[in-house]
Amino acid sequence: MDVTMDVPTDGERPVSGSIVEALRAAGCVFAEEEAGLLTEAAADGAELAALVARRAAGEPLEHVVGWAEFCGLRMAVGEGVFVPRRRTEFLVQEAAGLARPGAVVLDLCCGVGAIGAAVAAELAGAVELHAADIDPVALSYARRNLAAFGGRVHEGDLYAALPRSLRGRVDVLVVNAPYVPTDAIGLLPAEARDHEPRTALDGGPDGLDVQRRVAAAAPAWLAPGGHLLIETSARQAPSTAAALTAAGLAVRATTSEDLHATVVIGRREVAVG
Repeated sequence: MDVTMDVPTDGERPVSGSIVEALRAAGCVFAEEEAGLLTEAAADGAELAALVARRAAGEPLEHVVGWAEFCGLRMAVGEGVFVPRRRTEFLVQEAAGLARPGAVVLDLCCGVGAIGAAVAAELAGAVELHAADIDPVALSYARRNLAAFGGRVHEGDLYAALPRSLRGRVDVLVVNAPYVPTDAIGLLPAEARDHEPRTALDGGPDGLDVQRRVAAAAPAWLAPGGHLLIETSARQAPSTAAALTAAGLAVRATTSEDLHATVVIGRREVAVG
């Protein structure tokens, strides 16, 4: 959609009413709230008009304003990266509940590092925080989001990205790997389908290809008694649980009705004797 706005020549911003009207015309359900966020993000009227035009053209609001709210924090995001979802706050809650001060926390498939940063925030930064992903664009944001917690960022394919010094030391391994089946990608909202990287969405034929790889190698990286937590869907949870069980972990699943979220948790048992 071509959005035309009257932009004052004296540097003042367009009136809020015109912004709201433009966003409503583009189909934005929460036009008033979005208008406020766009106004806050713009330095002047010309920039505001450009931001509104981008949003009206279908870009995710978070990409346009440069941040996403997650667990009460502002996470830096931008064009071409996966936007943290509110349902994933349940994964953070479960991970933070298992972590203890001084814990080694690893955010694998970290994207912009939102999960790791939020877990660290819940523990007032008292963790050894690591994050890894294959996408260098996402990692450029992860470095910003993890900086306040001293987080270390590693680039590469799953565990291949990690320093060997982490083997057998991870207390909390938290993962939001892609779990959308390939054939279902086309059913996603356009904001995700057209503006987020395929590698952050596509989980293979049944959606669980990456989860299985994560689970299979997890025991070698977990500390005794350490936990692996993976976000999944309610429908896929039995298969996710089977992958963790096959890796030798003690498994349970938990759900949040409020957030429509499911997390499967595996624990590396402590050897006796």
